[in-house]
This record gives sequence, structure tokens and C-alpha cells, in this order.
Amino acid sequence: MFLHLHEISKSYPSQTSEAQHVLRSCSLSLEREATMSILGRSGCGKTTLLKIIAGLEQEDAGEIVLEGRRLNETPAEARHCVYLYQEPLLFPHLSVWENIAFGLRVRRLDSAELRERVSAMLHEIDLTAHAAKLPHELSGGQRQRVAFARAVVVRPTVLLLDEPFAALDSETRAAMQMLYKSLAAEHRITTLFVTHDLKEAMIMGDRVASMQSGVLRQYSSREEMLTAPELGLQREIDFWETFTLSKL
Repeated sequence: MFLHLHEISKSYPSQTSEAQHVLRSCSLSLEREATMSILGRSGCGKTTLLKIIAGLEQEDAGEIVLEGRRLNETPAEARHCVYLYQEPLLFPHLSVWENIAFGLRVRRLDSAELRERVSAMLHEIDLTAHAAKLPHELSGGQRQRVAFARAVVVRPTVLLLDEPFAALDSETRAAMQMLYKSLAAEHRITTLFVTHDLKEAMIMGDRVASMQSGVLRQYSSREEMLTAPELGLQREIDFWETFTLSKL
């Protein structure tokens, strides 16, 4: 298995005598070049899980294995895992071109290859004409495209997406979903995609999982997820089908 998490746990001190358990023995497995959607409400532990994989948070227990290599003691900068939040967090003083090129410059990429890769990425996200603009001159959707391009151009081993489209309007969100799927297929990206939106989870993921109160469950298929009693998704679907029929 390309990425494997084994019983990851995390808790934080609280004002009461008992610690706050954020993750409870979370395990998952993901194949190379697949996208797993993790569905869950705000505060359920999704963000903490991604940050632990990225090396931005330290787990209390459990093991992270990527390509057969244990990552627990590996510093964040050496994990080749890129974490992307819903806010683009672009460098405000750098142009679109330089924002995308930033990670490649840090890696001291040959200048000719750097120009080639940045130019190709600008074409893929349809922002070639905006290469010289600063982030504040772009729309929200355009800024998110630049953030995606900056993440993908460095060819991460795993891309960790933390509700990346939550701040976008519905039309822009749908366009970004399709753009990401195109980039993922073209660049053969392995991704964990967390969201609180059921429709988005089903659209984006080749594999699906859910998290509730720090407990992660991985499903073998979308059908298993839809019928999982702890989620109650089938009841919601039945309600809307009944509601629609009642309006006919």
C-alpha cells in the first residue's frame, strides 16, 4: 500500500482533568495515484490528521508509512507531503509566476527546467495571461488555482487538501473540482481530500472515509458509505426523494 496510517492517536490538554481526544486510533490505506475523500463535520479531527501526516503536528501514538518508509521521525520538509488549506496563502509581494516558481527555487531546480515547468503549469490552470499579476489582482478562484499550481508543480508524493474549496461560491467551486481532477489525472497525484460536504466527497474521491469525534472509518465503496448506519446518509437521500415526489 502506498500510504498507510496505523492507529494514529492525538489528544490535547484541557482545563478539566481529562485530556481532549482529537484522534482515536485512526487507520487508513491508500493506493498510489488515488484520491481519498474524508467526510466529517468541523471539529471532528480531519485537519489534525492531515497536519500529522504533513509533519506539522506530532502524533501521540501510531505509525505513518509512505512507500514502505516510516515517516514519524522525518521532519516536515523532508516528507514530500504538501498541505493545502482553504485559504490560498499566496505571497502577496510575488507575482503569479513567482508564487508558482517559489517551491522550485527553494529546491534549486535548474533555471531552464524551472521556466518550462512554471510555463506549463500556468497553461494548465489557464492563467498564462495573468502571470505578472499580484495575488490581490486576482479573483478568489484564480488565487486558489495559483495555490494548486504551486503545490502540484513541485510534484509532491502526497497532496493533503483541507477543504480547499469551502470559501468559494458554488459555480467557482464546481469549476475548481473539475480542474483538480484534471490535474490529479495528468500529474498522477495521490491525495487525501477532506470536506464536510457529502456531494463533494463523492465527486472527488476514488475512495471514501468518514470521521466522527476523532474516529475514522474507511469504506470499501461509495455504496457501503451510503448505507453506513452511523452516517444516516441513506435516510437523507430517502427524505429528499420523498420531498421531490410530494412536489409533483
